[in-house]
Amino acid sequence: MAILIGDTAPDFQLDSTEGPINFYDYIDGHWAVLFSHPKNFTPVCTTELGYTAKLKPEFDKRDVKVLGLSVDKLEDHAAWASDIAETQGTALNFPLLADTKGEVARQYDMIHPNADNTLTVRSVFVIGPDKKVKLKIEYPASTGRNFDEVIRVIDSLQLTAKHQVATPVNWKNGEDVIIAGSVNNEQAKLKFPDGWKEPKPYLRIVPQPRA
Repeated sequence: MAILIGDTAPDFQLDSTEGPINFYDYIDGHWAVLFSHPKNFTPVCTTELGYTAKLKPEFDKRDVKVLGLSVDKLEDHAAWASDIAETQGTALNFPLLADTKGEVARQYDMIHPNADNTLTVRSVFVIGPDKKVKLKIEYPASTGRNFDEVIRVIDSLQLTAKHQVATPVNWKNGEDVIIAGSVNNEQAKLKFPDGWKEPKPYLRIVPQPRA
């Protein structure tokens, strides 16, 4: 069965470039990004891992643990990490998991047989501190991902979790947000005492909460 938004992310144990990792222990109490790459020593994956490493300060600010996964061997990860540092200007600074049997990839439906029966597609999972899947995105092997978009979605998810707001189309951090439909007007008055713009009863717009 496919893993869907709202499902509990499966636990697993794998070797990584930073030693053995028990997934639940590693992410306990934190947000997490788990993403797969089809194969080591390939050009698109090399650019993705280098850019993700550059974003580590942004992930750290948001209390996000990042883990990459492929079905290649651990010793290949170490050699590839050197290439990433050389070509992308940033050393690998998060664990690369070695799922050599493909068991975790199959648990997370990262292998799509009609695309490739052995290699993973470019899957991205954002997982909350409650270990529930909050976001799932899949790209074909030929298309590099937009990790700035992953950061943007994490900002939105964290605002929702803390302040019960939603974010409108093309929202960027700092822009106005929408009071969630689950919050009635009486509750909204307590949460947003300065009021809100209401072009329609179901569309209540407020500045992004900061606290």
